[in-house]
Amino acid sequence: MGILDGRKAILVGASSGVGYGTALRFAQEGADVIAAARRLERLEALAQDAKDRRFSGKIIPIQCDILKEDDLNKIVDTCIDEFGRIDILACIAQAGLNDQHYTMETNADNARMFFDGGPIYTMLLIQKCMPYFQRQHYGRIVTCASGAGVSPTVGFTGYSMAKAGIVALTRLCAKEFGQYGVVTNCFLPVIKADAFDTSEQGKAAMAAVQKMIPVGYVGDAYKDASPIVAFMASEDAHYMNGQFISICGGLSSLV
Repeated sequence: MGILDGRKAILVGASSGVGYGTALRFAQEGADVIAAARRLERLEALAQDAKDRRFSGKIIPIQCDILKEDDLNKIVDTCIDEFGRIDILACIAQAGLNDQHYTMETNADNARMFFDGGPIYTMLLIQKCMPYFQRQHYGRIVTCASGAGVSPTVGFTGYSMAKAGIVALTRLCAKEFGQYGVVTNCFLPVIKADAFDTSEQGKAAMAAVQKMIPVGYVGDAYKDASPIVAFMASEDAHYMNGQFISICGGLSSLV
């Protein structure tokens, strides 16, 4: 029996990187997962991957654009239609990763995109899932921030601002929703991902990170990050609330 056996999860950002690895881990640990992202073909490959590995949890792909609220409604409705309830909400997706700029080059539209595709879609999904969590007096909310949201990264202005918003939202939800049996926690990953290759800032950041991580390597989404996220989504995390876990091989410390 896995630590998520029988649980029903929504995971947004499942087509690559940490989202892909975490969706696989959720299924391995027994959760049924609504896996949402823009790239349907990658989601279908993810579902087949879990099936080929004979994981006990089922993955259902759903194509969505996190910038469209109708698509967010569709994610929640699909989870209820398919599984009858929602136990876990993991918001891992972040828009704009291929459009990074320095502060003097960042315009309002760029900054809004990062916010709409980060803390705002996360807030909206939390709002849509909370009635179900409250009804069953149980829920696990997992958000995804970044070290850039704690100590901003030069060249990643909109991204850093949005991830700071995720930090604030996580703390607010932890304080507001704990009384309903819902805990909210956040992880900050430094993990190998395609997104680093989509901008010059990303390539430079990854090259620097590889030299600085004390354990000597950049972590893998499935092997290194997903077991921690699965615990955060599990029943055993009932007394962990409003906490931030940096999954970075010792690159940074939050205390």
